[in-house]
Amino acid sequence: MLYHLLYPLADQFQAFNLFRYVTFRTAGAVLTALLFAFVFGPAIIRYLRRKQGRGQPIRTDGPESHILTKQGTPTMGGIMILLGVGISTLLWAKWDNGYVWAVLLVTLGYGAIGFYDDFTKVTKRSTAGFAGKKKLAAELGIALLATAWISWVGGADRMALAIPFLKDATINLGLFYLPFAMLVIAGSGNAVNLTDGLDGLAIVPVMIAAAVFMIIAYLSGHLVFANYLQIHHTPGSGELAVFCGAMVGAAMGFLWFNAPPAQIFMGDTGSLALGGALGAISVVTKHELVLAIVGGLFVLETVSVIVQVASFKLTGKRVFRMAPLHHHFEKKGWAEPTVVIRFWIIAMILGVIGLTTLKLR
Repeated sequence: MLYHLLYPLADQFQAFNLFRYVTFRTAGAVLTALLFAFVFGPAIIRYLRRKQGRGQPIRTDGPESHILTKQGTPTMGGIMILLGVGISTLLWAKWDNGYVWAVLLVTLGYGAIGFYDDFTKVTKRSTAGFAGKKKLAAELGIALLATAWISWVGGADRMALAIPFLKDATINLGLFYLPFAMLVIAGSGNAVNLTDGLDGLAIVPVMIAAAVFMIIAYLSGHLVFANYLQIHHTPGSGELAVFCGAMVGAAMGFLWFNAPPAQIFMGDTGSLALGGALGAISVVTKHELVLAIVGGLFVLETVSVIVQVASFKLTGKRVFRMAPLHHHFEKKGWAEPTVVIRFWIIAMILGVIGLTTLKLR
């Protein structure tokens, strides 16, 4: 909005010329989302604590310490994140960019699904939440709309899958690209959701992934840089750097209140939305496979659940002491902060590896 309001006045006020630059507006988005969390975060926490009473129900089959330390902590903290991201993006991004609206559709749509799930858990005092099949159907429906929108904006070349580490290597998936992109978006949302189990565990890897894709979006949207790095050039995708910046700022602000011991949980409201947003951004920038590297921690958590369920159904034995993976290490005696910080380190390493795909070709 600020671009459309102030940049046309650049002839009269030279300082307004800054609004033409994606980098300037990205920095503005980071600071705006961060400031929103700091200013309004305490009031949101007080409101949710008052409305939820006993807070989020804690799994009785989880680590015993969680029942004692986390019972009564309010959930739905994703509201803070979504408001920060949404307001910041609308302020600093160009409104005529179709990719921005497609990613916002996924973010807010998945946030609404997560909100209903959290609301059901809190009101019914149950950890069951939204029925699994209906929840997945809703996620895939939103992913279908977003993928169709992205394909319409980007044109025919959207159907190709770019291969990292190889120069100009793509695989034309044709119509199969649509279900593939849908699975990337829905899978990313659920992978982050599975990772969100300890104080601060999910939000920092999300922040790292958002920062990496902030760089990727800017470079892939810039013709000169894209040609130099020999990555797929997607005109208009650079504007998503502003959205990623808003995610980084909102994540930092939320971490202030989610750091151990957490004052609030993001819940499915935040985890589904943030994961879905990352998936949608990777689809727009044609870095879907790079997301699997950058978000490798989310992939590991998801695989641990799949392996655990499959092993128990087929053999009656469990591979891990408990799934997702972070609970396995808790059961082995690792302190919660140890698990969280070590997983952050892994996320940082994977983020650096993801960035190397831009040059190592």
